[in-house]
Amino acid sequence: MHLRYSFRLEPTPGQRIALARTFGCARVVYNDALAARKAAYAVDKSHVATGVLARRVITEAKRTPERAWLAEVSVDALQSSLRDLDAAYANFFASVSGKRRGRRVSLPRFKSKREMRQSVRFSKNGFRLRDNGRLNLAKIGDVRVRWSRPLPSAPSSVTVIKDPSGRYFASFVVEVEPEPLAPVTSEVGIDLGLTHYAVLSDGKVIDNPRFLRRAERRLRKAQQTLSRKVKGSANRAKARIRVARAHARVADARRDWCHQIASGLVRDNQAVYLEDLAVSGLARTRMAKSVHDAAWGMFRRVLEDKAARAGRHVGVVSRWLPSSQTCSVCWVVDGKKPLHVRAWRCSGCGTEHDRDLNASRVILAAGQAERLNAPGGPVSPGAENPCQARPVERGTHPKPQPVTTGRQAGIPVL
Repeated sequence: MHLRYSFRLEPTPGQRIALARTFGCARVVYNDALAARKAAYAVDKSHVATGVLARRVITEAKRTPERAWLAEVSVDALQSSLRDLDAAYANFFASVSGKRRGRRVSLPRFKSKREMRQSVRFSKNGFRLRDNGRLNLAKIGDVRVRWSRPLPSAPSSVTVIKDPSGRYFASFVVEVEPEPLAPVTSEVGIDLGLTHYAVLSDGKVIDNPRFLRRAERRLRKAQQTLSRKVKGSANRAKARIRVARAHARVADARRDWCHQIASGLVRDNQAVYLEDLAVSGLARTRMAKSVHDAAWGMFRRVLEDKAARAGRHVGVVSRWLPSSQTCSVCWVVDGKKPLHVRAWRCSGCGTEHDRDLNASRVILAAGQAERLNAPGGPVSPGAENPCQARPVERGTHPKPQPVTTGRQAGIPVL
């Protein structure tokens, strides 16, 4: 599998100027190529081949007075921008045809020079790693890298990124072999929330760190200072950098925390089961700031990536599963409950439930049932917990049903 290893770069002032020139030239080539493809399609719906496009917007453009400065940067970086345009069109057509999963991808758009985040990619012909640890970039020079760990293999490409806070990063693409962990018998279901970030089916509770909420005062002060600066002034540019750095600290802390929690879950459990939350829909409610701060999407993506590398399983149950309405003991669906109800008593068996803990146990049983009945699934659920129901059915109704038995509701039963 291919992974990215990112490291901080420390370019000199001259190298910063060269990188800025490279960012700008790659953006111009991308925009020129996009304009050429749009013009050709508007005339006769034809497609301009990548080779013809490269010759027109790079080779021939260098000979004109308007684009002569393209010769000052590496041609490898310019060709990479054309490959990015091809990938953007391929993603669009795959999305339109239904081959690409997820949200619909729009047509490629022109890049703006006012974009705060800039990047450029170099293939094997455009960079090399020196023996002294420096990263040599074509027509830029040897750039100092803060190596935090060695690369597992020779990188196939490197992307140089400048983020809005002014920091530079080198993102290497390397090929690594999966590193399966020793099998374990434990499996866990997770109920994600806002009061507690996660409640596990084994009773463990992970508190919500609320990184954005804790940094709101610092962010507010930095934003107030920025709003009082004259537009176009040097002080406003400095104030914008301070705001970007404050946001970068929040994002870095949140990302690091997600990696640590996901690593612990993958290490201690053979299978982890989550609920398929509609994050984009929840982010349009009055809880939008808290939902974005929780970063459930990032957490799920990191968890799935780490599980794939470690040979673990991550199961995602349907968002229509009535996990907060179903008793994890007798599997009676007890009806809807307002959010302020954090504990409830089952009308079928009389068991007192904590709302989140009960939901995590229902998610665990439903995930094990789907995994058991899936094509090529394991022979048994894997969890040897005598208090846990053994799944025998799969599937859930799209809408909660009236009070009924667990077998009728499609919930695993004893």
